[in-house]
Parts: sequence; C-alpha cells; structure tokens
Amino acid sequence: MSISVLIVDDSALIRQIFSEMLASEPDIEVIGTAADPYDAREKIKKLNPDVLTLDIEMPKMDGLSFLEKIMSLRPMPVIMASSLTQRGADATIRALEIGAFDTIAKPATHQTRNNLSLLKNELVSKIRAAAEANMGSHVGHKLPDASIVAFNPAEPLQRHLIAMGSSTGGVEALREVFIRLPANVPPIVITQHMPPTFTTSFAARLNTLSQVTVCEASHHERIKPGHAYLAPGGMHMKVVRIGAELVCKLEDGPNVSGHKPSVDVLFHSVAEAMGPRAVGVLLTGMGKDGAVGLKAMRESGAYTIGQNQATCVVYGMPQAAQKIGASQIELPLLDIPARMLKACEKTERAA
Repeated sequence: MSISVLIVDDSALIRQIFSEMLASEPDIEVIGTAADPYDAREKIKKLNPDVLTLDIEMPKMDGLSFLEKIMSLRPMPVIMASSLTQRGADATIRALEIGAFDTIAKPATHQTRNNLSLLKNELVSKIRAAAEANMGSHVGHKLPDASIVAFNPAEPLQRHLIAMGSSTGGVEALREVFIRLPANVPPIVITQHMPPTFTTSFAARLNTLSQVTVCEASHHERIKPGHAYLAPGGMHMKVVRIGAELVCKLEDGPNVSGHKPSVDVLFHSVAEAMGPRAVGVLLTGMGKDGAVGLKAMRESGAYTIGQNQATCVVYGMPQAAQKIGASQIELPLLDIPARMLKACEKTERAA
C-alpha cells in the first residue's frame, strides 16, 4: 500500500512543487491539496491521509492553531513546511513541541536544480519515516506538570559532563528532559539535527523552560556547570580541553553520518576528553548518527543510555546504538533525567 499524503499550503506554487516532487515515488500518493485549514479539515475527514504537510503561516487559521486541533482531536504525523527566517524558526520550534513529526524548509524561488533535488530527497525520506512514526509517544501535552529531579553530587560538578544527541522527535524529547532538571547539574552538551536559525530559537526556548541555563554554543566557549550548550545548526561541535578548561570547539567541514552538526562528532570528542567521567544519552531520531560515538563513549568508561522504542517518535538512532552494544541501558524518556543524574552521582563517588 502507498503512503497517502495531503499537502496543506496557501501557496499554489508550493502545493505544485511538493506534488511534483512526490509524483515519481511509487510508494507515495498525493491524495489531495488544501489552501487553508478549513479546506484541510474537510479533506482530512474525507480522505483520511497517512501524512500531512502543513504550512505554518496561512489565512483564516494559522498552522500552529490548526496543528493543536489535529493533535488533540486526531493525532497524525504532520511535517511542517517553514521558511528559514527567525519568525519561521520560532513558530517551527513551537510546532515541534506541540507534536509535529518534523519540519522541512520551503523551497525558495532562486534555488538551483541540485538544491531542489536535495529537498525532494529530504521530503520523501521524512514522509516515509512519518508514516511509520510512533504517534503514541507524544507526551508533551499530557504531562504539563513535571517534578524536578533531586540531585546530590558528591564532588564538584565540573568534574563530570553529560552529552546528549537527538534528531526527529528530539525537540519534544529534550523539552521533557530539561523541564525536569535542577539548576545544579553538571555541564551538558547537545547535538540536535537542525538548521542554523532553528538552533538559535530552540536554545532560547529551552532556556525559558528549564532551571538550567541553555545557550547556543560559541567557538571556544568555556563549559560550566549548570549550563547546557546546543550545537549550532550547520556546524560540528566538539568538547576539547584547553589547559584545565573544557571548551566547545565549533568546526565546519563535511557532513558526518549524514549530518552537520553530527552526534557522532560530539560523542567521539567527549569520549576522548572525559572518558569515564561522562554520561552519554541518545534520544529519538531517524538514521544512525550517534551510535558509533556512543559506543566510543561506553568503551572509554562512560555510562550510556538510549531512549526505548516505546517512547521514541522514531527509534532509528537508539536502535542503531543498541544493535552495536553502545547503550548500557534503554529507558522510557521520562526516566532518563533521573538516571543520567544518578549516574553522575555514582561516578563522582566511585572516582
């Protein structure tokens, strides 16, 4: 059976471009298009699509309001089509928190044939993954009240480091982790697959929700306890030692494991810089980025955690880690904050 897709966008050009991109895929069928949410609502009822692509900014009702209605009344995989502007990034982060499966950049009129080909590949792969998504893992709207995890470190916080990686479903997953963290955490470094403008918005959003100070990392920024550093979109982030200090090192260069920033790049650097004084956490995401890096962390003595299948939107990355023995334990998402901090307590006392 083919994957049925409904394209919702107020731009006739975008509806045409997305339809043409998907027309050549034998396993995907565009069963309809809609110019606004009211039209889309009727077509969802009539056509029952497997996946929806949804414009964020539309007349009559904005995409976020419509997405909230979808997620409360008929949860389904939704891929948000967004511009790469600051406004578009802020709205997309909110959409991903509400429960959108993923996001894709709207094509610009000046894009080259090669760029459009890359966009098509991205759209097709995300639609295929969305059709297999675990929509039951969406927890953000069910658990608005989160208790802060108790953490009683035995030694100075800067002697430890937590490294986290995520992709599809990661915005909501990281949100659920960070709203449960106390202010006195060891330093945290994060790679989440996102475009540049989006990581700026996401770091700011996490910072408002958490007791931890969250920022987008800067080159050679000192890594401090009580802070979390998010890899900027379009740049790899490493943790390196300069004298007695740990710092973030940002690098350009080719994609690694299909991504920039890459979780593997971050995890390999943490394995080298911290060894057994680190905790690695691999959350929901498509593909296998982070699996090999998490194994390097485990082999260096770090404690490694994978998110379990039942709570992942996409089990790809944690599953890849589990298959090669990279994760010591797999846990439900909401159990991860307490376990990663408990691992820091134990390691501090044992060292």
